Amino acid sequence: MSLDSNPRIFTVSRLNSEVRLLLENEMGIVWLVGEISNLTVPVSGHWYLTLKDSRAQVKCAMFKGNNRRVTFKPQNGKQVLVKARLSLYEPRGDYQIIIESMQPEGDGRLQQEFDQLKMSLAAEGLFAQTAKKALPEQPKRVGIITSQTGAALFDILNVLKRRDPNLPVVIYPTLVQGANAAIQIAQAIGRANSRNECDILIVGRGGGSLEDLWCFNEEIVARTIAASEIPIVSAVGHEIDITIADFVADVRAPTPSAAAELVSRDLSSQLQIVTYQKRRLNSAMDRYLAGQQRQLSALQHRLEKQHPQMQLNSQSQKLDDLNQRLMTYMQQRLQRHQHKIENLTLRLSNLSPAKKVSQDKLRIEELKRRLLDSMDRNLLMQRHQLALAAEKLDTVSPLATLQRGYSITRNKKGTVITSTKQVNIGENITTRFVDGEITSTVVPE
Repeated sequence: MSLDSNPRIFTVSRLNSEVRLLLENEMGIVWLVGEISNLTVPVSGHWYLTLKDSRAQVKCAMFKGNNRRVTFKPQNGKQVLVKARLSLYEPRGDYQIIIESMQPEGDGRLQQEFDQLKMSLAAEGLFAQTAKKALPEQPKRVGIITSQTGAALFDILNVLKRRDPNLPVVIYPTLVQGANAAIQIAQAIGRANSRNECDILIVGRGGGSLEDLWCFNEEIVARTIAASEIPIVSAVGHEIDITIADFVADVRAPTPSAAAELVSRDLSSQLQIVTYQKRRLNSAMDRYLAGQQRQLSALQHRLEKQHPQMQLNSQSQKLDDLNQRLMTYMQQRLQRHQHKIENLTLRLSNLSPAKKVSQDKLRIEELKRRLLDSMDRNLLMQRHQLALAAEKLDTVSPLATLQRGYSITRNKKGTVITSTKQVNIGENITTRFVDGEITSTVVPE
């Protein structure tokens, strides 16, 4: 059976491709918190790292088109929050995530909670324009829910005094920052509704960081604002500060002072109506643009998954991986050759002619010394043996016998005569004494 005729039989490359598409299409965008480790930045400009916690870790890649937008320097050991999509590195079959944005964990975690709550409440319809209550054109009494010592209260009072000095004001003091602020704000809104002494409420405070304004992003505050029977104007922070309370409130004012202008009557009522309609139009446009932005982001994400840049990024990552493997192989090969050269150098040093000549010279000197010592000992032994032999020879020498008074007689042939039978009459014979020789002739008796 061929592979083509059985769709359930996969090649490894096809399996990895199918799994990658499954991960990217089904999981979509995820938010992930973890600690950076094994951070590497090759010459391609991409970032490769591992995100881990106390029990697990996952490999990550952030391509240079995205990491250029990171506003801080990532380091090993740093806690971060990332927005990413799941993927698979097909050549190795490694499960990984492709990071699209990164931020420090503290700010990032609050932003993630903000986005999640915003999406949840929007899905419930708390932001819908149909749920908004119209503001009274000429309010009879204004309620202010804020800190009684904050600058926002004094800004609101100053504007109201300037625009409509006769407008009654009721202040509902509350904390606007800290752990208990959200509960106190919700209680103040509930108290204003139970008293029913105001026909419009301003809820807000001055500017601050995301953490400072966080009580206005709490779900309890959002739901209390949505449940209020009294129309509420949200006036939190500066114009650039956006909170959940702004989306739930009936009208959002960019600043506390602007909220006071919005609820107060002015000599030019028509201008006030135009301003109010403009605010509502801006809010509607903000919500419309936000919806269009979400659709654009979804379409952009779908486009990115089909964009050639994705393939380029994957190939670039593969190139970085192969480059790293090549560098590792070359280093290992160089180390092996270096070790081999060191061994050959050692062997060459041991087989060096100069060293061998030096060793042979030492050996010759040693042999020469041993030869001289042996010759001296042999010569001494030969002398000793010669002396012994000379002593023995002297003992048996005829000369020694002559010194004791004996003589030696020889015929003309030099033969020693030891008997009378060895000579003939008339033969000349020589007799040797210790001090000389005499020649005589043999005569008959």
